[in-house]
Amino acid sequence: MGFNETNPIIKTSSDGVWQGEPTLHYAFPLLIIQTTLVVFLSRLLAFLLKPLRQPKVIAEILAGIMLGPSAFGRNKTFTHWIFPSWSTPILECVSSVGLLFFLFLIGLELDLNTILKSGKKAAGIAFAGISLPFLFSIGVTFVLRKIIKGIDSVGYGEFFLFIGVSLSITAFPVLARILAELRLLTTQVGEMAMAAAAFNDVAAWILLALAVALAGGTTAHHSPLISLWVLLSGIGFVIFMFLIIRPIMIKVAQKYSSGGNNNNIVEELYICLTLVGVMLFGFTTDFIGIHAIFGAFIFGLVIPKNGDFSGRLISRIEDFVSGLLLPLYFASSGIKTDISQIHGVGAWGLVVLVVSTACAGKVLGTFIVGIMFCAIPMREALALGFLMNTKGLVELIVLNIGKEKKVLDDETFAILVIMALFTTFITTPIVMAINKKPSSKEDFQLEKPQKKTKKQNNLQILACLRGPRDAHTLINLIESLRSDKNNNNYASVIKLYVMRLVEFTDRLSSITMVQRTRKNGFPFISGVLRGDNSTDQVGAAFEAYSTLGRVIVRPAMAISGLSDLHEDIIHVAEKKRVELIILPFYKYWQIEGNEVEIHAGQGWKMVNERVMSRAPCSVAVVIDRGLQVNNGMRVCIVFFGGVDCCKALEIGSKMVEHPAIRVTLVRFIHPGSTHFDEAQRSLDDITISEFKMKCGKQILYAEKEANNYNLVTEVLAIGKCGEFELMIIGNKVKFPQGIMAKLFDEQHLNEKNNSEFGPMANLLASSGKGITSSVLVIQQQHASNDIGNSKVASFVDGSGNIDNNV
Repeated sequence: MGFNETNPIIKTSSDGVWQGEPTLHYAFPLLIIQTTLVVFLSRLLAFLLKPLRQPKVIAEILAGIMLGPSAFGRNKTFTHWIFPSWSTPILECVSSVGLLFFLFLIGLELDLNTILKSGKKAAGIAFAGISLPFLFSIGVTFVLRKIIKGIDSVGYGEFFLFIGVSLSITAFPVLARILAELRLLTTQVGEMAMAAAAFNDVAAWILLALAVALAGGTTAHHSPLISLWVLLSGIGFVIFMFLIIRPIMIKVAQKYSSGGNNNNIVEELYICLTLVGVMLFGFTTDFIGIHAIFGAFIFGLVIPKNGDFSGRLISRIEDFVSGLLLPLYFASSGIKTDISQIHGVGAWGLVVLVVSTACAGKVLGTFIVGIMFCAIPMREALALGFLMNTKGLVELIVLNIGKEKKVLDDETFAILVIMALFTTFITTPIVMAINKKPSSKEDFQLEKPQKKTKKQNNLQILACLRGPRDAHTLINLIESLRSDKNNNNYASVIKLYVMRLVEFTDRLSSITMVQRTRKNGFPFISGVLRGDNSTDQVGAAFEAYSTLGRVIVRPAMAISGLSDLHEDIIHVAEKKRVELIILPFYKYWQIEGNEVEIHAGQGWKMVNERVMSRAPCSVAVVIDRGLQVNNGMRVCIVFFGGVDCCKALEIGSKMVEHPAIRVTLVRFIHPGSTHFDEAQRSLDDITISEFKMKCGKQILYAEKEANNYNLVTEVLAIGKCGEFELMIIGNKVKFPQGIMAKLFDEQHLNEKNNSEFGPMANLLASSGKGITSSVLVIQQQHASNDIGNSKVASFVDGSGNIDNNV
C-alpha cells in the first residue's frame, strides 16, 4: 500500500490496478489527478467569468477555495481520495517550485530603470496608496486582536505588518490584465496605474521581507536579536545581488544577445545556469530566514531587461509555470481557506470592516494625491484609486506566508482571502462605470470628411501593423504614395498615423512587451520579433520620413485583446478624420522557390473583417508577397467598375507622381454592361477620362473585353506574369453570374473563408495560384455603415510621451 495509518511511509508510484493496489494511495498518481482537476476547474471558472471581464486570477483563487473545506472539501470521501492530509506537503512542495519561478518572472517584468523614470507623480500615488492603508490597518489590527480569540498571542508588530501589507498591496500582473481588458493600458490612467503599481510592488516586497524577518522569531526562541540578524542578512543579500550578481548577468545577457544562433550549446548553458540560480538564490534567502520567493524575485529584478535574454527566459518557462504549476499553489491555498470559520454576525462584520478599510485606504489615498498634487481630473483619479486597489496572487502569497509563520489564524486568513477576492472582483465593473460616457446619436454616425481647399492637399492615413514584417511593407507602400511634385504651388504632404497593434494575453510576456513598448521613444519599434535587426532599420526609416517634409509620422499604439482591437482603430480613424486605413492581411507569403504561406492567425482576420465593416473611411488591405520600391516598382490597377474601383484609381493616381513607379491601368469592359446601371457606367467613364487626362503619357492604358470565360484567367495571368510588383483592385465588384461561378470554382470553396474580401480580391489573396504580385485591396466606405462606440487609443509622440487628445 502507498500510505495508511499503520504504514506511514509514502511511496511514489504503485504496481498498477491489476496488482490490487489503490493507485490514489501513491504520491505521483495522486499528484497527476490533483493537477488535472485543479487546471480543469480553474479554466472552467475562467470561461464562465469571461463575460464579466474578470482576470484569470479570480477563477484560480475560486477554484482553490472550491476544492478546499469551504466547498468540495466538506465531503469527507472527496477529501480522503483526492486531497488526503498526507498529500498536502507534496502538493505544497510542487506548487512552491512553481511559485518560486513565478516570482522570478515577476522580477523579470519589473524594470527598475523604468520605475525610477516614472516620475514624482507615480511615486506620490504609490506612497499614498501604501501609507494610508497602513495607517488604517492600525485600527483594523487592534479590532481583530480584540475580537478573534488567540491572535493576541502573536506579537502586535508582526501581526500589524502582515495586515498592513495585505491591505496596501497592489497586484501588478493582475492590474496589467485588467487595464488591457478595459483597453486603458495606453491612456493616462493606465500609464499612471502601471508606474505606481510597479513602485507599490517593490515597496510591498520590502515590507514583506521585513514582516517575515520579524515573524521568524515567533517560531522558536523569541528574540529581537534574531529578527535583527535576519533583517541585516536580507539587506546584505540585496546588496550582494546588485553589486556582484547584476554585473555578471549583464555580461551574460550581452554575450547571449551577441552570440546569435551560432553557438546553441553556450546559449542553453546560460539559460540552464540562470534557472539553477533561481533555486540557489531562493535557497539562500530561505536559509537566512526570509522566504525563498524573495531570493527568486530579487534575482529576476537584477537581470537586465534590454536585449532578448530576459525575453527568452520568460518564453521558456512562463507557460509551464503559469499554466500548470501556479494553479496548484491556488489549490493548496484553497485547502487552507475555510470560509465556515467565519460564522456569526460579528465575524461577518469583521469581513465588512476589512474590505471597507482596504478600499477606503487605497481609493482615498490615491484620489486625494491624484487631485491635489498630480492635477489628475476627478473622474480619472477615482478610477485610478480603484485600479490601485487590485489584489491577486501577491496578496495570496502574503497571506500564506503569514499563515505558515503562524501570524494569521484560520479565521483571519479566510477574512483576508475574501477581501482580496472582493476588491479585485469589483475593480473592473466600477472602473467601467466611472469611464462610461453618455451615448448619443453622434457616437454612431460617420463624420463627414472635410472638403479640401486647393492649399489643403494633405493625405491623412492610419496605417496598422503587427511587427517588423508589416512595417517593412508599410514603408514601401507609403513611399509609393509620396510625391515629389508640387500641386498648385503647394507640396502634397502625407500625414501618417502608424498604429502598432499589440495583442494582450494572459502571458507574462505580454506585460514585458508592454513595458518595453512604453519606454521606447518610438514605441512600436521595440524588438517585437526578438533578434530581428530589421527593427532598428524600420525605426531609422520612419525617422528619415519625418525629416523629408513630405511625410509627417505620428506613432500610436493599441493594446487590447484581438476581439477589441478594431474599436481602437475605428476610434482613431474617426477622431483624426483619416481618409484611408491600411491593414496588413492576416497571412503573407515568402516566394523563394516554392511558395511558403505564413499565417498571423485567424484572430487577425477577425480584426480586419470588423474594421472593414465598420470603418468611417476607405480601407486598404495589403497582401504582401515581398513588396519593394527600392529599384523602382511596377503597379497594375485592375479596373472593373464601381465605387471601390474608382477609389482604387484615386490611390493609384498618387503613385503615378512617384518618379520610380510605373503605373499600368487595365480596364475590363463587360459587353452590354448588364451588371452595372447606366449611372455607374457613366461615372466609371468620367473617372477613367479624368485619370488619363491627369496622368497623360505617364501611364500605360489597356482595355480588355471580359466575359464569363476569360476574365478570371486574364486577372490571374496579370498576377502570375511577374511583370508587376503590386496590383491594386477594388474589393466589392458585381460580376455576372457566370463569372461568379468560375470565381468560386477557382477557389475550391476552401478559400471562401476570406470573407472580408469580394470574390475577385479573394481570388488574388489565395495561395497555390502561382501569384507573385503583392495586392492592395481597396474598399470605399459608405456612410450607411454603423460605427460602434469605441474607447480611446492614446498616441505616443517621438519622445515617448502620451498624447491623449485624440
